[in-house]
Amino acid sequence: MEHSEQPTHKTHDEPHHASHYEQREHYAPREPREQRPHKPRAPGDENTIFIGKKEVMAYVLAVVTQFTSSPNEVKIKARGKAISRAVDVTQIVKNRFIPTMRISDFKAETEEVPNEDGTTSRVSSLTLTLTK
Repeated sequence: MEHSEQPTHKTHDEPHHASHYEQREHYAPREPREQRPHKPRAPGDENTIFIGKKEVMAYVLAVVTQFTSSPNEVKIKARGKAISRAVDVTQIVKNRFIPTMRISDFKAETEEVPNEDGTTSRVSSLTLTLTK
């Protein structure tokens, strides 16, 4: 008894099966997120690194670059969940790149941040002043 081989790949004659995204009736491509308007830096902020959601090493590179370009002082500012990232950045810079660096000042505060609905939220903030 002969047995014929069936092709294991799809042919053009087979119907297209929609992906789970295409199966949704309300599926539409995402709109690009609105970018917040760029705020100009305040005077005195030239040597300040604002810690956000990027990887830690991106901020480490920024701090090391600031120190090598001339200033003897760099400030690191962070709010909320980014505070632990700011501490990590400081320790990595000190332990791996600039062993003579020290924290000459720090300021812990609570800031009121406006929400989209017009209310305000209180958020912890930390400013570390680093000197070499």
